[in-house]
Amino acid sequence: MLDIQGQIKFSEHAVLYDMLIPKDNKYRLIDELIDFSFIYDELKEKYCMDNGRKAADPIMLFKYLMIKAIENLSDVDVVEHSRYDLSYKRFLGLMPEDDVVDPSLLTKFRRQRLKDVNLLDMLIGKTVGVAVERGIIKTKTIIVDATHTISRANPISPIDVLKIRNHDLRDRLMKWPGGIGDLILPDANNDDSLVHELENCEALLKVIKERPDIASNPAFVESINYLEEGVEDIRHHQTTSFDREARVGHKSAETSFFGYKTHLAMSPERIITAATITTGEKSDGGLLPELVHKTESNGIEVDTVVGDAAYSGKDNLALGAEKGIQIVAKLNGMITQGHIENKTSFRNRFTYNKDADRYVCPAGIIAHHKSIRHDKRKPNKSNSVRYHWKPQTCEICAMKEECFNGRKSCLLEIRVLSKEHQNQMEFQKTETFRVLSRERYKIEAKNAELKNVHGYDRAESYGISALELQGALIIFVVNLKRIMRIMGK
Repeated sequence: MLDIQGQIKFSEHAVLYDMLIPKDNKYRLIDELIDFSFIYDELKEKYCMDNGRKAADPIMLFKYLMIKAIENLSDVDVVEHSRYDLSYKRFLGLMPEDDVVDPSLLTKFRRQRLKDVNLLDMLIGKTVGVAVERGIIKTKTIIVDATHTISRANPISPIDVLKIRNHDLRDRLMKWPGGIGDLILPDANNDDSLVHELENCEALLKVIKERPDIASNPAFVESINYLEEGVEDIRHHQTTSFDREARVGHKSAETSFFGYKTHLAMSPERIITAATITTGEKSDGGLLPELVHKTESNGIEVDTVVGDAAYSGKDNLALGAEKGIQIVAKLNGMITQGHIENKTSFRNRFTYNKDADRYVCPAGIIAHHKSIRHDKRKPNKSNSVRYHWKPQTCEICAMKEECFNGRKSCLLEIRVLSKEHQNQMEFQKTETFRVLSRERYKIEAKNAELKNVHGYDRAESYGISALELQGALIIFVVNLKRIMRIMGK
């Protein structure tokens, strides 16, 4: 049962707070700056209001998570520190002699009470509201960028996945007490060829499915489904890991990471106004409309967007023209997806990765190399760039028939310039563009703060929902720190 009335606490030891905790203590300032009663409104549907044992105060538990994010502590450590740190106890609403909660309660609060709550947008909206109310955000400009977070789990190589699952299924079949009768299994693959291993797994599954009595046996169904899933995932280039939602993204043509991306919008006053978390392979530019919409929903009018080359795509420039928003992003002629030669709806699903300067196919594989194509017969025609994928990579792909289009491997050809980009090129030459583009460095510093100070470089748990909780608390804390710094506190 949730008691939203609360109780007035009296203690002869409360005077210690005023004696020992300075007025400029960060937790004291946060408590004065934010009214945390909004936590009740957001979580009241997660509790019974009139039945059962009295629940722990959700505001206190949320503040525990805030301290955890600020100090980079585990659940056990943050509770232990709050036992004797008076600044923590005052912030949590406890009296000096009060006992602390059990650490397992924080884990339960995160997993059950905060589940399905859009905490990321809610907390960002709360801090942006405070900044607007205090007159901190004075411009209509946002700076956009994406930062990557490495998954807690490591990816497993595709051939190792198949070999493990193939061996597990064979082992169960051979050790079954009832025997498998006259069923003849194909010989196991002994080389390191992924193509051969895929073919061997598919041959094994085909033989088993021809015997319904074995394929439907509960002793084998789990291993059969597990192997089928592995084959299907690898055909579609899905990386296998304990973190099933993480994906491979690229920071350059040679370097990659396994995890997620957080797409950020920030005001020049360094207050984060919007954030969206995606898997690692998503392009930066495609999230701009969502970031603009979230920023406007938080009460900030947007007339200028400052970003890197990833945001100078044709769709974003068209959005800017439609809404009267200046897109201050250096032009890269390769970024537009509106001029793919022989384009089809399928080929428009290729996305540009500005860090690697390569395109990524619908299966999530980055191009191996690119080449410039000059048409000598038509010297006035714009040049085009061809992006090539390795035949060995495409050979096992489930989408190869759509990509190949009669060729031996996937090839994507792009015209260099579009009309929208020609207009952007003229804007890029102006003094206004040069002045506004100097603001972009601020978001790089903000990304460094998120990662180096608050540990956002690596996920604490598995899945996007867990990272959204981690990101929500960290961004909430970072915004509050910035607001207090601007206010001179």
